[in-house]
Amino acid sequence: MHGNGEKMDGLSKLENIEMVDISKESSKEKELTMKVKSPGRLKLESWLNAVMKIEIEDGRTLIGQFLCTDRDCNIILGSCYEYPPPDDNAAEEPRVLGLAMVPGKYIVSISVDDLMVHNSPYIT
Repeated sequence: MHGNGEKMDGLSKLENIEMVDISKESSKEKELTMKVKSPGRLKLESWLNAVMKIEIEDGRTLIGQFLCTDRDCNIILGSCYEYPPPDDNAAEEPRVLGLAMVPGKYIVSISVDDLMVHNSPYIT
């Protein structure tokens, strides 16, 4: 019991609680992040949701929607199709992969459909 008869459990007194406006704190963090975006990051952001063609070491080609990447250059493609290596004998149908993670260490080349990037309503 406290001197005036009130119980002191840390929650019974309002002056012991500090209120923080989370929305203001997150907007401050966003402002700081937006000010320090590198040209490389801006380029990657412009490719978001664009159609990307990736050729990997074994000759296969993957075509899908660019969703994200990481520090190891791994890439996530959505609605992805896998095309076998070019063969003179026969043209195979593409294989549907759906959501695919492409390890960066196997990527030989990357192409981005420029028409999709420049005409996207989501890119500002």
